[in-house]
Amino acid sequence: MKGLQRYRGIAAAACLLLLPSVANAQAMRLSLQEALDMARENNYSLKVAESRVDQADARYLQTRKAYLPTVTLSETFVNTNDPAAVFTYKLRQGRIDTPDFDPLRLNDPDDISNFQAGIEVMQPLVNIDARKGRSAAASARKSAEYQRDRAADTIGLEVSKAYFGLVLAKSNLRAVDRSIAAMAAHDRQAANAYAKGLITRSDKLSTGVRLAELREQKMMIQDEIQAASDALCFLLRLDGDAVIDPVDDLKSGGIGAVAAVEGIPEGRADLQALDAASEAAAYQYEMAKAASLPRLNAFGQTNWNDNAFPGLDEHNWTVGLTLSWTVFDGYGSIGKAQEAKAAELESRYRYEEARDRSRFEVKQASRSLATARSRIAIAQQALEEAKVSLDYIGERYRSGMAMTFELLGRESAYTYAQMRLNKARYDYIMAGHELEYASGL
Repeated sequence: MKGLQRYRGIAAAACLLLLPSVANAQAMRLSLQEALDMARENNYSLKVAESRVDQADARYLQTRKAYLPTVTLSETFVNTNDPAAVFTYKLRQGRIDTPDFDPLRLNDPDDISNFQAGIEVMQPLVNIDARKGRSAAASARKSAEYQRDRAADTIGLEVSKAYFGLVLAKSNLRAVDRSIAAMAAHDRQAANAYAKGLITRSDKLSTGVRLAELREQKMMIQDEIQAASDALCFLLRLDGDAVIDPVDDLKSGGIGAVAAVEGIPEGRADLQALDAASEAAAYQYEMAKAASLPRLNAFGQTNWNDNAFPGLDEHNWTVGLTLSWTVFDGYGSIGKAQEAKAAELESRYRYEEARDRSRFEVKQASRSLATARSRIAIAQQALEEAKVSLDYIGERYRSGMAMTFELLGRESAYTYAQMRLNKARYDYIMAGHELEYASGL
């Protein structure tokens, strides 16, 4: 009885251990839109792009120092017997008396302690280079935002490729499974016919060879399914063991009509990012040139001095203006201006190159879409004809009026026609997505 209870306990524990694996094996039904939403929420590349926008925001925030004051609070303690310092601190503390002017006390004073609490304000007034730097930071922030938008477009395209790559592989798997089932039946018929002496051993073996080829093809497609599933899991940050069951198929996965874009797609986020970066580089050049211009700043300081902490007894203040002008710094400013000008030109060249490339990409995507649309009609017709031909030869083969090689040829053509139609539909779907991507829609 105890042994039976022990076995029951072991069995129960084994069931508990198997439950997670059974749960993990459950397929996750996922539409393309759900996959895209999940990628926008979880994908690391998009999080990186968002972090870069945050960094650009922080750099732009720092440029407020071009017009906002700098306020510093301080508390300073000093103990000294330096004659000049002792007299100064006594004067600041309001403790100077007639005996303090005695030469002996002036030349050899006792040490003094001073606590000084202070507030200092530095107010920028005219700093042209700092204001140009603020404009450069604003353009750089705009560029980062456009880069984030383009990163979202790129991840969306990659998710679509992985998603429909999985759909394509599963569609091909179903086609091969149907061919395997049909060929297995033909192989059994060939075995029966060979046993009755109706066909040769070579004919009998040829059906087995074709069946083995189909099974090998199925293994390769299963590997493609796993590869596409892994890629999709990576983009969506799902567990590597997740099983994804796509809801959309190759017939319903089209994106509809895509408006043709004539010329350059100016609305593309990557082009706008490069344009904003070029604008930032231009401001950087202006900032480098402005570094050699005069600067005007105001300052104000107020202090409290006492011989005891916190030093809030006697009060004094100072205000003033500072005008500075670096007329020569050993070609440092000139060199920086030349470097900034070269960087501006580089940024502009990159933008112009990207504009020219975008025109080519749109044209190529438009051609691919039109070609894929035509291929679907051709592949559909070829599949229908291959099916009719296979059915006809199949009937003749079962009645002994067709040769084995004829059956194998028709079956191979039909399987290929199914997979070719699947590929044409996949290419049409992806051509539409790529046209949207190239057009910046």
